[in-house]
Amino acid sequence: MRAQTVDIRESAGKVLCCAIFRPCGKKLLAKGHLIREEDVRLLEMEGLERVWVTELEEGEVSEDHAAMAVAAEIACGSVEIRLAPAGRANLIATSDCCVLVDEDLLRQINCTSSVVVATAENFSYARSGQRIATVKSAPFAVAQAELDALVSILRERGPILQARPITQPVVGVVYSDPINGDRARQLFENIVRQKLERLGVTARYALAVVEEEAVLARALEQLLRGRSTVILVASTTAPAGPQDAVGRAFERIGCHIEKFLAPVEPGNLLLLAYKEQVPLVSAPGCFRSAKPNVVDLLLPPLVARYRISGWEVANLGHGGLLA
Repeated sequence: MRAQTVDIRESAGKVLCCAIFRPCGKKLLAKGHLIREEDVRLLEMEGLERVWVTELEEGEVSEDHAAMAVAAEIACGSVEIRLAPAGRANLIATSDCCVLVDEDLLRQINCTSSVVVATAENFSYARSGQRIATVKSAPFAVAQAELDALVSILRERGPILQARPITQPVVGVVYSDPINGDRARQLFENIVRQKLERLGVTARYALAVVEEEAVLARALEQLLRGRSTVILVASTTAPAGPQDAVGRAFERIGCHIEKFLAPVEPGNLLLLAYKEQVPLVSAPGCFRSAKPNVVDLLLPPLVARYRISGWEVANLGHGGLLA
């Protein structure tokens, strides 16, 4: 890239190195703008004689080209790319979705000096039309060889980001209490509804039962027959481990216990299990308050039908102190 000051009449086809403002302070042309013939006439009318511009040299591509090339490789799912000013490309969700981010790959790409990528948080919920990532190029020009290397890494290991759509999930809820299941329902139903409504989701099935292994197991099997996408167990008791009533009920119906204990506060007594592809979530205490807790972190990917691993739950510790 070669920056120089040139006569305004020789500036067509070159890129502005800095913004140009009218005397009143209104921006006339932005930094990075590709000067056209009509811009030349406009600048002459404004009384300008020389401008500071840059030209691409052999083996270089423009900042816009670099940003769009990387943006085309970093994401999949319900997302579209929109070019923005000054070497930026924005990624916009095209439907309500959960944002999934490969944080290791993101860090690797952001260690380069050519392009950087900012994303929404991993597991976060995004509404249709919301910006979920931005790609920013180095100003004015990027070496073609550096861009090719970045694109190669992304094609080999990518994408960095998935916009996983949330499409009519079936949520089942079991309210349980050692004495009276209706008590648990009265305590928790309003909070459960609030947590789901933040994602544009409602509970299709809800059962209130006594918290006993056999009774819980029958309730869970009933919700599984209803083809639930995810099952929440809102219990009034706090388990000491998977061998309590809820955990035993999970094992009784053939669930795989994925993770007990989460490095999240509130919500460290999380019990996450799977019956084939259906996640079952017990998080005692987390349905008492509308404030963010581990349930709010896990619900977006779960209703988007993403299988959360125990390793991913373990990784929630960095930033897991929510209150």
